[in-house]
Amino acid sequence: MASDRPDSSTWRNMIKRPKRGVPEGLWMRCPGCEQTIFRKEAEKRMGVCPECDYHWYVSAPERIRQVLDEGTFEQWDSDLQPADPLDFVDGSKPYRERIKTEQARTGLNDAAVVGTGMIRARRVAFGVTDSSFIMGSMGSVVGEKLTRLIERATEQQLPLIIVSGSGGGARMHEGMLSLMQMAKVSAALARFDTAGGLFISVLTNPTMGGVAASFASLGDLVFAEPKALIGFAGPRTIKATIRIELPKGFQTSEFLLEHGFVDRIVRRQDLKSEIARTIDYCGK
Repeated sequence: MASDRPDSSTWRNMIKRPKRGVPEGLWMRCPGCEQTIFRKEAEKRMGVCPECDYHWYVSAPERIRQVLDEGTFEQWDSDLQPADPLDFVDGSKPYRERIKTEQARTGLNDAAVVGTGMIRARRVAFGVTDSSFIMGSMGSVVGEKLTRLIERATEQQLPLIIVSGSGGGARMHEGMLSLMQMAKVSAALARFDTAGGLFISVLTNPTMGGVAASFASLGDLVFAEPKALIGFAGPRTIKATIRIELPKGFQTSEFLLEHGFVDRIVRRQDLKSEIARTIDYCGK
């Protein structure tokens, strides 16, 4: 007489459960030490590696959340849109198309976000450039936004904070109209200084080219995140041009601090407190 009881193989199939894999995005590899780290731990530390203290890229909106008091940011000049005065084509696509692609990908109109907000209940004029938008390069819109930000800080007697994350310098797609932004923003800063304003420039990785050669280096105080790449031409370009071995750590925050180009290296978790303390100390 046949038994209705399932055999051992049937039992194994009945109780077999799908294997639980590791959810995607739970872990990430640090660009600095190449260690695999828990993503939530890194996010809790504001995008800083818990193993080697590497500070990696964060977006402009995230910078605003990290530095300004929650809910206090009021964006200025968000409607400014880049133009294409040269009908520029860079070999792969027209500049107009590249702008549309970058806007859709990043959610930004251009590489700078400016406005006003509070830092530990102290009202400031605040700007940030974002390297995800054509390497944070400075075109007409970026220069115009920063100039208007500085002029409003002058009129309203606000401390001025600009966080620079621009690896592209002046944007070649706009030619001379891009290069002139260096002088325009610097002239606005000169007027701000004459009016007695306080400008704190924060340099992050990377801050290069025309940005480093203009407003980013003109702060009354220049803070930098650890191990940020800061300079005009990149190390590989300089080495290929002058054909000599560059000093160890050349163009890093630590190297520039040692040589007097940076006033202080400030870790990301401490930046908000340091800015608030500086504003109080300077009586602004």
